[in-house]
Amino acid sequence: MVIGVTMVNVSPGSEKSVYMKIKEMKNVRDVYHVFGEFDFVVIIEAPSLAELNKTVDSIRAIEGVTKTQTVVGAEI
Repeated sequence: MVIGVTMVNVSPGSEKSVYMKIKEMKNVRDVYHVFGEFDFVVIIEAPSLAELNKTVDSIRAIEGVTKTQTVVGAEI
């Protein structure tokens, strides 16, 4: 199992639609709306790094997403 934390920036006014789309995605465990440099923190839990990367790519493809940054960890 691979855990990823993806920070997401979105265009002003698109927060709600982006949140709803991310929340419905496969492998997304939690989505938090935050204040500061990023708009959302997304916790992704996937069976492999390749699957996690697919999820991040899907987030990047959402209309309104302008930037992502991901850190990856693995259970030991």
